[in-house]
Amino acid sequence: MTRAFGIIGWPLGHTMSPALHNWGFAELGLDARYEAWPLRPDDLPAFMARVRETPIHGLSVTIPHKRAVMPFLDRISDRAQAIGAVNTLYWDNGLLCGENTDVVGVVAPLRTLDPMPRSALVLGAGGAARAAVAGFLELGLEVAVSNRTRAKGESLAADFAVPCVDWDERMDNGWGLVCNTTPLGMSGDLADRTPFDPARLGPDGVAYDIVYNPLKTRFLAEAEAAGRRTISGLEMFLHQGLAQFRLWTGRDMDEDGARTLLLAALAG
Repeated sequence: MTRAFGIIGWPLGHTMSPALHNWGFAELGLDARYEAWPLRPDDLPAFMARVRETPIHGLSVTIPHKRAVMPFLDRISDRAQAIGAVNTLYWDNGLLCGENTDVVGVVAPLRTLDPMPRSALVLGAGGAARAAVAGFLELGLEVAVSNRTRAKGESLAADFAVPCVDWDERMDNGWGLVCNTTPLGMSGDLADRTPFDPARLGPDGVAYDIVYNPLKTRFLAEAEAAGRRTISGLEMFLHQGLAQFRLWTGRDMDEDGARTLLLAALAG
């Protein structure tokens, strides 16, 4: 029997997750199918009952359900508890479990850096920012946050016991790593915007943008021109998806093949 997997969110819009996971299933010869399920917030309780009854074998969870889904689970990882959100549901010995693989996605591209930055500034205060802060702290970096709305930045900073830097002072410290989790630079009306002048990074600085459409945002293009190291949002998306696939199947998707697939999808 074909095992069912999918992603829930509202509005779901375009997502590359079905292409990624269905490719992985096919490559490994697994009898499984991954679908996109747009789900209004009011419909979440009924859907979670369906997850148990059908059963649905695994789920990706995106906005606005990452926190709302938590009361429906039997077990939540310490990492997801600390972040206050889950993005992955999976079964373990009959228990419906929640994990946050966004942290794995954020951290994975940094592990090969040499030299590793010692400090990191996270721009933004949403769910992706929370994952970034948690991941950078796991790596032992000195972390701070900055958000245009100061109160939201302070709330996030307090949750992780890190400093909050005023938005107008965000470029004053020569950070080793700056991670953009805001929509600035995203395709559309914000494509010509950038949250940071990469020339203000430290000399070995890293510009990290979780936006992956376009693949090279203005922030990353300017960082590259300034001789700084860059990491695109495609890497975070790829690695969080690889971690989800591993949780669901116990198998590893081919990383290089998956990256090639996603690059081709973005090229359109």
